[in-house]
Amino acid sequence: MRVIWFLSLLISLLGGAEVKIATYNVENLFDTVDDGNEYEEYIPNTAWGWNDEMYRTKLQHTAQVIKDIGADIIGLEEIESETALKDLKAQINRQGLYYRYYVFAKTNNSAVNTALLSRYPIQSALKLPVNKTGKYRDILEAKVNINGKFLRIFVNHWKSKSGPESERILCAKRLLSRLNELPPDEPYLLIGDFNSHYEEYRTFARSRKLNNTDGITGINQILKTIDDNGDPIHYSSLQTCDRCLYNLWYEINEERRWSHQYKQYNEGLDNIIIPHSLADGKGIEYVQGSFNRFDPSYLFKKGKIYRWQQSRGYPKYHIGEGYSDHLPIYATFNVQ
Repeated sequence: MRVIWFLSLLISLLGGAEVKIATYNVENLFDTVDDGNEYEEYIPNTAWGWNDEMYRTKLQHTAQVIKDIGADIIGLEEIESETALKDLKAQINRQGLYYRYYVFAKTNNSAVNTALLSRYPIQSALKLPVNKTGKYRDILEAKVNINGKFLRIFVNHWKSKSGPESERILCAKRLLSRLNELPPDEPYLLIGDFNSHYEEYRTFARSRKLNNTDGITGINQILKTIDDNGDPIHYSSLQTCDRCLYNLWYEINEERRWSHQYKQYNEGLDNIIIPHSLADGKGIEYVQGSFNRFDPSYLFKKGKIYRWQQSRGYPKYHIGEGYSDHLPIYATFNVQ
């Protein structure tokens, strides 16, 4: 720890710092208080076996992953409550990584919500409701002070693919409307579980269930991570296109561009997306080539993501093994 502290101090004295930012869908971190919004299998003290012991096991497993990532700032999805977030934060601390600052975004009547843990001060935070129905999870916006430079981080958890693309387009439009309110050169970062593949416009095109928008997707056309010709935006494109956004999945080999498995499909549902203001040579900059998927061997079993385990037979119950059905992703940013 002293070596890490010394290196951080040295970087700071030289005029900059490298900050690792991650996102992780932890898969249903519920506390053990029955407030009426739980999924059936997470109602405490039922035949499913979700109880204090199982909760502690889930906290320990989740904290292990977050500690091993070692991010300075991490966005989290599928946290039930602020109580669960605080308990997770305490468990991470016991395992050797301390996050002093946090913010939690509770959407009314939602079973799971978004949060942000940070080693840097969070100056302000707010929730962006997608609409007034409460059907959609709020988008969390946090303004983080990194050595006197400010970065807005938007933590997303869009509607799942149990519904059509029109639902995710609503999420994208709400996010875009907020981005359009920001000064053109203000640095911001989009992270989270978008429930959208980085090339969703290609993967969903033939799906009658998903494609109810004539081929238009929230993550690609609305947020403009592809150009008018349907080609992906790349890092170099940010120099000439102020409204374009670059999805960092393109930084790694194609066979590794996924963070979630559904049946036989591998999908990059979790995304980190940057604007031109993080590639303009000023202030806060994305470190090219630093994006990666966090995929140590313990997060897999028999070639599949080692998600939180429930029994196969009935009556079903929690086993107390596994981690999450998503893999974390992360990237590094230089702050001058």
